[in-house]
Amino acid sequence: MGVSRFSNIGMSNTFQILRLFLPLQNPVGFTLPDAVLFGVAALALACILLRDQLAQSLRALARHPGRAAAMLVALPIALRLALLPHHPIPSPAVSDDFAYLLLGDTFAHFRLANPTHPMHRFFETVFVLQQPSYASIFPPGQGLVLAFGQLVFGVPWVGIALSIGVFCASVYWTLRGWLSPTWALVGGLLAVMMFGPLNQWMNNYWGGAVSGIAGCLIFGAVPRLRRLPTTHNAILLGLGLSLQGLSRPFEAALVGVCLVPFVFQLRRRHLLTTCLTLLPAILLTLAHNHAVTGHWTRLPYMESRSQYGIPAAFTFQKMPQPSRPLVREQEMDFEAQRDTHATAGNYWARLARRLKFLRFFLYAPLYVALLFWLPRLRERRFQWAAGCVVVLFFGTNFYPYFYPHYLAVIACLLLLFAAEGLARMPRALCAVVLILCFARFAAWYGIHLLGDENLYIATDAWQSWDYVNFGDFEGRQAIERELAAEPGRQLVFVRYSPSHTLREWLYNDADIDKARIVRALDLGAEENTRLQQYYPDRRVWMLEPDRVPPRLTPYPSPGQ
Repeated sequence: MGVSRFSNIGMSNTFQILRLFLPLQNPVGFTLPDAVLFGVAALALACILLRDQLAQSLRALARHPGRAAAMLVALPIALRLALLPHHPIPSPAVSDDFAYLLLGDTFAHFRLANPTHPMHRFFETVFVLQQPSYASIFPPGQGLVLAFGQLVFGVPWVGIALSIGVFCASVYWTLRGWLSPTWALVGGLLAVMMFGPLNQWMNNYWGGAVSGIAGCLIFGAVPRLRRLPTTHNAILLGLGLSLQGLSRPFEAALVGVCLVPFVFQLRRRHLLTTCLTLLPAILLTLAHNHAVTGHWTRLPYMESRSQYGIPAAFTFQKMPQPSRPLVREQEMDFEAQRDTHATAGNYWARLARRLKFLRFFLYAPLYVALLFWLPRLRERRFQWAAGCVVVLFFGTNFYPYFYPHYLAVIACLLLLFAAEGLARMPRALCAVVLILCFARFAAWYGIHLLGDENLYIATDAWQSWDYVNFGDFEGRQAIERELAAEPGRQLVFVRYSPSHTLREWLYNDADIDKARIVRALDLGAEENTRLQQYYPDRRVWMLEPDRVPPRLTPYPSPGQ
């Protein structure tokens, strides 16, 4: 019976997809999928017919580094902005998003941490400390990007979009230190396709581009320092290490291990310059630690582990235990991380499971290019670059969780290997690989650009790492619109059901009391009355996010 049921489901899905291709009453009988496929085929044919002209144009543009870099900054941003009518600015949805937004909002208020709120029990949530300060537990790097977007443009996500553009241009700059300008530009364009408008780094708030930029600075400065040891290149190396330390401290330590053989080749003057460049980032980290935890050397991560038992420890460490009572959302997250830590399994089995994540960094046709790159391992510089990838991949495997942004610092190296392989390929095969990559990007981008919901749903199972928001499946945006339409200031009690899953609905601004909307845990009528009395001028609501759709209803005033 089970097999029959699944067969029926599969047949139903197949029918829905095929139905999209039934001809409509128009001169050519094209539906949207037909139009997308026709457009991709036409573009691929144009690339084949015009390949010589395209190659000549690439070489001409590559001779002007400033123009090429400006184009690579603007292109992914422009492509994402073109999707806004159907895919608006991403809505935060998970605890990581909200904790990073709190970090950015805190910096936008020109503070490293916020004072503990007198009613902090109502605001307990995941990845946020309430004591000894009200602050996100994450390192400052991504928060600085979000703060820039908020302060300059009024929208934190703009900082994310700009960081993606800078990352794509940085890939081009890095590859110019290893390859010819033309192939460096090809690598930059591949970065636009793979990490641009459709990628999760562009469409969430925990990002990945900051660490990616750090890797570009580090692995672009090293070959330049070997060829031409200058103070300028030593500063760039220090800036890269600083950015990595501010965004992903553990991976920064792994990169430091990779740089040990190179450090001994540096002149003392340039080594000192790099170390001095690191000082501002070190001082910022120490100041941030002290503001958040009260201790110069105690990371917010460590304070969160002490209080809430999360984030999980490394697999060779004992899982921390909470030292304070947890609200239900925190308890669920702790249990999930504890179970993941306990079942992380054998190191090598875990490593094998994570190999699939390398697909995030390279389109499938580029794996062919890697085969042509392998002979370059005879060269010491490529041995070192490959060793860096191995150290990062093996090192991050000591943590029970894995997300692609953990390896963002080596994204430029994987693109380097692919671009070098393309350069060594027979010309015809190289053209085929590049056309397949472009066709893949153009097809999925076209689907998102058209904004046809039926087409999007039907093809969703074939997407790999695309992460563009579509619709409002959780009902979150509808609730936000409803609250935004209400005049005056609001207080929203959030009541989770016993069956609630790990989707966060409780989040607040850095300055809670001055926020137009304050969200608070439902702690029961008696406790809720205390918060209502604290906020007597706010209209009060009850939000039940686990209903379908989520329900927002007026909450009675005290005494009613």
